[in-house]
Amino acid sequence: MININITKKLHSAQESMQLDVKVNIKEGDFVAISGKSGSGKTTLLRILAGLEEANGEIDINDEVWLSKSFSMPIQKRGVGFVFQDYALFENMTLLNNLLYVKQDKELAEYLLEVTELTGLKNSSVKTLSGGQKQRVALCRAMMKRPKILLLDEPLSALDPLMRGKLQNEILTLHKEFGTTTIMVSHDPSEIYKLANRVIVLEFGNITNDAKPKDVLLRTQGSQKFSFEGELLEIKKVDVIFIAIIAIGQQLVEIVVSQDEAKSLEVGNIVNVSTKAFSANIRNIT
Repeated sequence: MININITKKLHSAQESMQLDVKVNIKEGDFVAISGKSGSGKTTLLRILAGLEEANGEIDINDEVWLSKSFSMPIQKRGVGFVFQDYALFENMTLLNNLLYVKQDKELAEYLLEVTELTGLKNSSVKTLSGGQKQRVALCRAMMKRPKILLLDEPLSALDPLMRGKLQNEILTLHKEFGTTTIMVSHDPSEIYKLANRVIVLEFGNITNDAKPKDVLLRTQGSQKFSFEGELLEIKKVDVIFIAIIAIGQQLVEIVVSQDEAKSLEVGNIVNVSTKAFSANIRNIT
């Protein structure tokens, strides 16, 4: 069991806020941390890893990682951390990047096989594509068989096809190694596919904590689905109006009435839902 009860004052160019998180996470869970930019998601991961200080307590299976008078060193926490920027040694080969963490060639070879990188193991990291570098970063994070794997939007820069492939590999390693995984993500489909729990942060506080379907499939009455997105354009085609909305990484076209078209403005954040097979759009901002 991971027990977290921490606070930390955060500052930005616009305002300051208090990160205040009290949560328990079961061993072996895959938890997604979601919320708007600046809500404290990455800071929470960095505090868990020991990369940032905080007030409060963290204990993992009754082992104290943080208390009022003690902070366990980073190297003793048994954490694997995958950053958005990979943070690889580009002058080394793939294999040597892994062996730098731990001299366990058998494990390194296995991880490269799982992620389909065996044929490139002696190549220099600087010759790799973004997706390949991300796979190396994931392998390197698993080299110490971490108790906890922390993923900070690891797939955000990848195309949808590569994202899907790496999602499968992350889930495979999570299950096989019995790791507790905590991942920051803004992608609803990614969260739904990988996580068994979603924690939503807003302005430093937990505002929702539930199963993915209960957080992401927000419905009212007989609505079949409900999503939020940004209105990009409203265009008239013959006698109908079509709203183009960005939902996650997807664009959808919704037929709207003339009155709805007049009430909507490009740039609005809208709620898109269906009821009795008819799409409804509602302004949020």
